[in-house]
Amino acid sequence: MGPVSDDDDLKEPEPNTDQNSADAEYQNREESNEDDSGSSTEKSEQDEGSRKTKLKRHRKSGTNYNLSSCKICRKTFTQKYLMAHMRTHTGEKPFKCSTCAKKFILNSHLKNHMKIHSGEKPFSCQTCGKSFIQRMNLTLHMRTHTGEKPFPCEICNKTFASRSQLTTHVRTHTGEKPYACKTCGKSFSTRGTLISHMRSHTGEKPFSCQICGQSFTQKPGLKVHSRKHTGEKPFMCQTCGKSFNQKSALLTHIRTHTGEKPFSCLTCGLRFIMKSSLTQIHTGERPFSCVTCGKGFSTKNILTGHMRTHTGEKPFSCVKCGKSFTRKHNLNSHMKIHLGEFSCINCGKGFNQKNCLTHTGEKPFSCIKCEKSFRYKHVLKVHMRIHTGEKPFSCITCGKSFRHKNHLNSHIRAHTGGKPFTCGTCGKDFYEKSHLTDHPVGLHFHISVIYISSLCLIFTCSL
Repeated sequence: MGPVSDDDDLKEPEPNTDQNSADAEYQNREESNEDDSGSSTEKSEQDEGSRKTKLKRHRKSGTNYNLSSCKICRKTFTQKYLMAHMRTHTGEKPFKCSTCAKKFILNSHLKNHMKIHSGEKPFSCQTCGKSFIQRMNLTLHMRTHTGEKPFPCEICNKTFASRSQLTTHVRTHTGEKPYACKTCGKSFSTRGTLISHMRSHTGEKPFSCQICGQSFTQKPGLKVHSRKHTGEKPFMCQTCGKSFNQKSALLTHIRTHTGEKPFSCLTCGLRFIMKSSLTQIHTGERPFSCVTCGKGFSTKNILTGHMRTHTGEKPFSCVKCGKSFTRKHNLNSHMKIHLGEFSCINCGKGFNQKNCLTHTGEKPFSCIKCEKSFRYKHVLKVHMRIHTGEKPFSCITCGKSFRHKNHLNSHIRAHTGGKPFTCGTCGKDFYEKSHLTDHPVGLHFHISVIYISSLCLIFTCSL
């Protein structure tokens, strides 16, 4: 394929009657950028480089051009390039791929796209051998090896490898979100984020796992998921050596070493390592409700698991013994019993956690305040709240706080009137399970004794 000339972008294509809706056009624009260059960032850099090249060529020629301004965004172009620029506002994409029918604003974009079908990647990295469709993509890639970040933010001095990355970053300071969803009105700082969001309306999940078939709305989601199959954990903590399959998980973990708690409650000032701990646990927010029983949950995944208690569905089965579970993590824990990962050397019994090996009676977790020892770390953590006075679980109705989450749950029932624990003998309902447990011993046993005694007395009297 020969070089792309400037005038190629301005040629009129063959008439095209296959017009998409405005929304589809908008989405295709971003998708074409991702497919052609690997990312919209690289496409932006290519366009930026192309403009600079044309500017240099213009300066060398010494030719005076009549410049015209776009009436919509006021950007300035020569007359012929203004025509091409207007397509970004109208959504017109007159250049269509004969192989897959994708459309493009510029003929040069179409020609670059055609290399995807031909498999042509003429620009190779001399360091790692990775190949690219366009030279500008290679230039951007090389910065991952050199560490070059020539674009600094004037506000915070953070540097970036590309101008488009800088532009996106600056929006975190300005709050600008120029890409709005036409379905729900929600706005986003990048076009790629809007494209991903649109899939929440359409239900489209174009990225599928070749191993298990699970689909994802975004390619990074598939990439992270694939590591579950491969066992790859490329993000390692430099302090303790623990590895993670996601960078975000590593960053959260590092806070356990640094003590950083960036998320604070505006009401009480208590700080948390994770945002979810603040929004879903501390505040008691439960925005996801069960349509069957009305119970609320902090996350959609927990609601999905809860729904199976109504349907009886247990989709996760053990290949060893056939036992089924409502949640995948329960199956994963169960599998450790079969794998013998934690087996007792005294009796041979298998466990899914190391701390279940209790023959030794070891209590390795000691309180630094009162020297009381515990078998489990999480029990020590809860115990420490007695000394610190921390009560991280607050009632959103009256503001009362509790050290334990289950205490909060019991308290909330005082407001709602919920009594989820029912006696199978007499049908009486209770706020707490412990009250139900005590109920048969205190009531039914007493009634039985009286009843039996009465029978004995009657029998005795009859003699």
